[in-house]
Amino acid sequence: MGTHVCRKQMLRWMWRWSVCPVGMRRGHMAFSSTQEPHQLGFSETQAKEMHEGATKSRGKHVPSVLTALLLLGLNPSSILKIMQKCPEVYSLKGADLQQRIDHLRKMGLVEGSLQRMISHYPKVMLLPVKRVNMVSRLLREKCLFTIHQVTDILRDSPEVLEEDLAQLEYKFQYAYFRMGVRQPEMVKAKLFRLPLSELRCRHCFLERRGRYQTPDKKGQTLILNPPLKDVLCISEETYLTQVAMATAEEFHVFRKLVAREQEEEERENEYSSDEDGENKDDYEDDGLHRRKWNTGYKKDRK
Repeated sequence: MGTHVCRKQMLRWMWRWSVCPVGMRRGHMAFSSTQEPHQLGFSETQAKEMHEGATKSRGKHVPSVLTALLLLGLNPSSILKIMQKCPEVYSLKGADLQQRIDHLRKMGLVEGSLQRMISHYPKVMLLPVKRVNMVSRLLREKCLFTIHQVTDILRDSPEVLEEDLAQLEYKFQYAYFRMGVRQPEMVKAKLFRLPLSELRCRHCFLERRGRYQTPDKKGQTLILNPPLKDVLCISEETYLTQVAMATAEEFHVFRKLVAREQEEEERENEYSSDEDGENKDDYEDDGLHRRKWNTGYKKDRK
């Protein structure tokens, strides 16, 4: 499709949205039917790409979506990248998108953090408010993070919003009980960015090499454990040379062994779940999944 036609289409979008302008006093900008796409910041090439993406996605509310993203403070280049990463955004309703953005603000994601979060992980705009609340509630009520800590987790690790809730809680329990790490250190180390399998692999490798020890009931160890951030927030090469003091070959072999152990453990858990499926007292119900965890977490919280 020619650039001229694309520019006309962009103008029609903006015109349809501007027939019901919202006052500037409410923090909204009104678009004039005389404005060209480049006056809004979109180049002709960007206008063409936006139109093609909207056409493929059959978006019916593109003007309101563009308006919400522009009002959020995102520039045209960032908006185009967001649409390329997550074309499903084209199909959103502007009102739904604005509701989700407003809800994230209420959760403490201030300007700057909110824009970075959406640019990095645009799929967050597809998640219903109910889902965000479920994850937030689990982190606060079952993992005992503070409201501020939950905000930091969502900002730094928005992928957590799509994670299986039972797995999410288990990842916390693993770090809390097996590694003896407390909530502030988890947040600082961005625990929830790392898959559970990688967390277990790095921790167990250190443990079996005598470089990490689970604290006793008083929180004491016979050796000095490395901080969680030095286990998780570094490259594998740095982890091996500075923390594990091991070779890549040793870690590769160990990773295979751990993967095999985990497969066997999962099979045992599935068999155990089938055997004890009627015993509801042993389960945590998150509304979506039900699974048995033998970590002593409930007992410890009393």
